[in-house]
Amino acid sequence: MSNRKKPTTKSIEYGVAGQTPLIPGMNTGSWGNESPRPTPVRPKASGGSRLQGVGMRIKDIEIFWLDVPFHPIPQRNMQRQQHGWRICEMCRVTGENGMVGMGETLPNYTWGKVSQAAIERAKGGNVFELMWDDSLGAGLQMALFDLAGKAAGVPVHRLLGQKHRDHCPISWWGIDMSPEDYASETRAAVKNGYTSFKQKARPWWDVFEQIRLSAAEVDDNFKFDYDFNEHLVNASHALPVLRELDTWKNVAIFEEPIPRGDIEGNKRIRAQLRSSIALHYVGRDVVCNLHHDMCDGYVVGGGASTVTRAGHLCQEANKMFWLQLVGTAWTTTMAMHLGAVLQNAQWPAVTCMNMYVDQLVKNPLKVEGGFITVPDKPGLGIEFDERAMKYQVKGPEKAQADAIYAIVRPSGQKIWYPGEYGPYGFWTQCWAGNVPICERGVRLDTWANDESKEWKAMKERILSNGPVWESPTHGPSRAIKPRKKR
Repeated sequence: MSNRKKPTTKSIEYGVAGQTPLIPGMNTGSWGNESPRPTPVRPKASGGSRLQGVGMRIKDIEIFWLDVPFHPIPQRNMQRQQHGWRICEMCRVTGENGMVGMGETLPNYTWGKVSQAAIERAKGGNVFELMWDDSLGAGLQMALFDLAGKAAGVPVHRLLGQKHRDHCPISWWGIDMSPEDYASETRAAVKNGYTSFKQKARPWWDVFEQIRLSAAEVDDNFKFDYDFNEHLVNASHALPVLRELDTWKNVAIFEEPIPRGDIEGNKRIRAQLRSSIALHYVGRDVVCNLHHDMCDGYVVGGGASTVTRAGHLCQEANKMFWLQLVGTAWTTTMAMHLGAVLQNAQWPAVTCMNMYVDQLVKNPLKVEGGFITVPDKPGLGIEFDERAMKYQVKGPEKAQADAIYAIVRPSGQKIWYPGEYGPYGFWTQCWAGNVPICERGVRLDTWANDESKEWKAMKERILSNGPVWESPTHGPSRAIKPRKKR
């Protein structure tokens, strides 16, 4: 593998008095002048209903919760620590003219919860004055855009900016799971029209077996993105793993293999790989990322104002990104409207819609060839399916699985943890560098609470003393298959 350094996506230009710009590839002398930012469309008074819509105020806001089941494989794996993602908080906003807008929040995983204070602040307010306020929270803001579009007689993307595309790319998603489960999910992705799959890559699963089994289910055009969530710790640990995964032609992107604050480490990784490197778009970190040319693109999420601002900066810096907004068809549709107007939203969006057995809309979204058609009806362009009320629950709480977990090493040694997070969690311990990085044959075992004395004793031992390392007693836990040359 060549150690060539990837060139920047644009040549460095100079601004005032020949000063080198802070961000390579960005034209500091004409910020946005060469490619002007789209101006959001203001509703025009061309009829009675639109005249009412321009000054329409909010009459009522209703919140209710739905516990939407996952498909079997996501259910088995999400219940460890992300079971709460099943809860969809729906927000129904009624305008003074009787029109209704709807939106969705995942209260247990969201960029912004909808608070009671936000609801009270929005009541009686003007829809068009409030809809760009990210502080209102995901579901309420989404409902306001839906209502505003209906009142103006235009699709939401017309309120967001100039449309760049009619079809937006979308990716399948799955939480960390066994290589066998990932292979099954890959088959499901292909069957449902997807052409990319964002997978989690973790030190407690065999990532080499993961790509081998998943790649066997797809053609050469299907792409995988591997999200390490910084678990490779540093460049020295990361490069041997990434170089091997990079030899698979289906691998397209590595997301945050090491901490994004490690400037030199990220530059070193990017210079030695074919696949693109993606980092999360996080506030002022982006200026540093771009200045040092640390990545090929970004993961962008948040409210409408935050996302459009990030999208325009990425356009000026010539960096690709994907939208990461998680939920059912409601959140997915909002993501498609945003993706339609943001020129560099060219990487497949991640919404996790594929996990749910129900999209909560009358006409489910259809993925064809890896793309979803952007709705052109007024508002979001989708309708709530009232049959989904069968999932209604009293609140957003959802218990995680009652279990303890063991990282099982190829030698048969087990390391026991009380859960994924917290000071003794296997996520935290891996981040701290206290677990071997990506061994072949490693796996995660679950010991569900069986009410036995042994289970209770082990959990108490872990909680009192931290992770418990058991010595192997029966040799290797599974045979490690020899690698085949490709």
